[in-house]
Amino acid sequence: MPIAGQPGNDDRPFGSPMEEHDMQTTRSKELADEYLRLGGKRLAKIDDNIVKIRHWDDDTPEAEAFWQKHIEPLDDKRRVEVETHLPTINDR
Repeated sequence: MPIAGQPGNDDRPFGSPMEEHDMQTTRSKELADEYLRLGGKRLAKIDDNIVKIRHWDDDTPEAEAFWQKHIEPLDDKRRVEVETHLPTINDR
């Protein structure tokens, strides 16, 4: 069994681009989960790999503040990664 930070069966070295991607994806998921836990209501609309956010219902003040502080300032690529972890309009 591979040890964290050590090459695994796929022989990827620690800090490889794939591992960095995995860490970023995990961080994006954590941000989305915290936003939702705080009462966030934004929904993702994903069509042809284009992600847009729909915001029909008001967020709780805590969720709105979290979005403005932690998600809104992200560059476009990272913000889209967070948004893909939100429920979609098809989930409604």
